[in-house]
Amino acid sequence: MEKGNSGRLQVDLIFIFLLFMGTSLVSLYNMQNFSPGDEDFLVKQLVWYAVGAVLIALIRVFDLNQMYMISFYAYLFGVFVLAILLVSPEGIAKTIYGAKSWFTLPGFGTLQPSEFTKITTIMCLASAISRHKEKYVNKDVKSDFILLFKLIVIVAVPVGLIMLQPDFGTSMVYLVIFSFMVLLSGINWKILFTIIASLAIIAGGSLALIVKYPDQAKEILPIKEYQVDRIMTWFGPEEETTAESYQITKSFSAIGSGQLFGKGLNELQVFIPEAQTDFIFSIIGESFGFVGSSFVIFLYFFLIYKLVSIGLKIYGTSPFGAYFCFGYMAMIAVHTFQNIGMTIGIMPITGIPLLLISYGGSSVLATLIGFGVIYRVSEEITNSEGYMFGR
Repeated sequence: MEKGNSGRLQVDLIFIFLLFMGTSLVSLYNMQNFSPGDEDFLVKQLVWYAVGAVLIALIRVFDLNQMYMISFYAYLFGVFVLAILLVSPEGIAKTIYGAKSWFTLPGFGTLQPSEFTKITTIMCLASAISRHKEKYVNKDVKSDFILLFKLIVIVAVPVGLIMLQPDFGTSMVYLVIFSFMVLLSGINWKILFTIIASLAIIAGGSLALIVKYPDQAKEILPIKEYQVDRIMTWFGPEEETTAESYQITKSFSAIGSGQLFGKGLNELQVFIPEAQTDFIFSIIGESFGFVGSSFVIFLYFFLIYKLVSIGLKIYGTSPFGAYFCFGYMAMIAVHTFQNIGMTIGIMPITGIPLLLISYGGSSVLATLIGFGVIYRVSEEITNSEGYMFGR
């Protein structure tokens, strides 16, 4: 691919970036005015977006071939940091909410490595699929199993380290990204169907055990008590008295009270703990109602559409770029569905943020690093189209 940067701005991606930033800042402004505290979430989020914009500009220096070459080393670095996190002392990596998932950086706050490793893992998965297709032009069942084994190993290492923190919700995000990329990798459907059916039986049986016999499930399954509580709250929030049931019932009240057009700025009435992170959609629902909530959902659909479109366009010249787009799209999709789903009761509560809108330096910066790669992919499409038509 052409190494020089295109002189044309990717206006559609810049427009998406600004819409997400504006939505996030307005939501945090409204939340902060309702429940002011010592931490200025609005200003910090603006700083994260500014830093993210700088990172996007820096990523443009690299072309896709260079990213392709360094993807495995970036993945190894991400895994190394996850391993260091687990053995770091409490002064550096404090246990928060029962999980050792963050580095504590004086004057900076906290840094969650697993958010950044999502991007490096997607890069490595995309690279592995691309290299495999180059090597095995005429694929067969054996080559499909080889590819599947490679992809399982790539995702199993970070997932294993994250489960040790423990952070079940983030691990599930990795597995969804992995599953989606496996489905698009061209592996024989008979192999995939057998695996999917087996996993569905295991997952269904585990869920039934938790719901029917929660006490026994805690002893048999490798899950924590709070995870069982979240699943029980999912099935009947009004019957539970846990912190999770309190949050979800408050979320129902907030979104429902927003009605069609919402209450507007500085008119919030329903308090939800930690609303700036996991329950920011509830703030949007109360503030701007059904119309505002629909706008946010449409915004994510628009981003997903652009990612699919860009991935399909680049596939012919850079399968690596295409698979990165698809993996990044899976990450956006699972975060959006899970986060919004839990605020309206169709999914269990997890600590998964609404990417690009929820407050959080790690999630914003990591997502924008991935967005920077997407921007570079789009630029290379513009370059190739320009040369094709004699630019």
